[in-house]
Amino acid sequence: MGILDRMSRLIRANVNDLIDRSEDPEKMLNELLREMNASISDARTQVANMIAQEKIVEGDLQDALRDAGQWAQKAELAVTRSRDDLAREALRRKNDAEELATVYEHQLTSQQEMVEKMKGQLRILEAKYQEAESKKGILIARHRRAQSQQRINETFSSLPEMSAASELDRMERQIRTTEAKALAVEELEQDSVEWQFAELEVNTDVESELAALKARVGSEDPKSLSEGSN
Repeated sequence: MGILDRMSRLIRANVNDLIDRSEDPEKMLNELLREMNASISDARTQVANMIAQEKIVEGDLQDALRDAGQWAQKAELAVTRSRDDLAREALRRKNDAEELATVYEHQLTSQQEMVEKMKGQLRILEAKYQEAESKKGILIARHRRAQSQQRINETFSSLPEMSAASELDRMERQIRTTEAKALAVEELEQDSVEWQFAELEVNTDVESELAALKARVGSEDPKSLSEGSN
């Protein structure tokens, strides 16, 4: 892949999308930055070489134009000296130099266009590299937050489904059951106390009746009791 194609691919790269689709975004972003940096370094070297080549072509063009001018002057000189043979040769040399100058002009124009294109791509890639470098921490932190939120969502989705209302109903039923048990125990304890007091009252009545019977029997004549029994 040529340097321009590689630079174009890196320029078109959507850093946010690459991070979202990567299993290890931090590693991916570091690799992308390294590739960008390497491409920038290669592009700078190539631009420098192209500018040097441009200077060479520019020098060749100037030499060809100078040669064409010199041969034109020699042709004129030959004509003034009635040396048509030399004038013809000088004109042929002039034409050759002019044709060569035309070739150099086309080369120079093409080279200049290529240099400007490479410079433009280089500036864009450098700006994208600086942007990615400055956003590196933010992008990675954002991705980590998204991963954390995803894990939380997956944890909740794996729990048994229960609405907030049903959970409140369950808690209310549990509280009611506990309250009912407490009331039952209290009622049993109250019944036990009342039964004990009732038993005391019965015992008191029996004792009173027994005492009255003893008093009555003791006051009667034993003889009359004996006769009464016969």
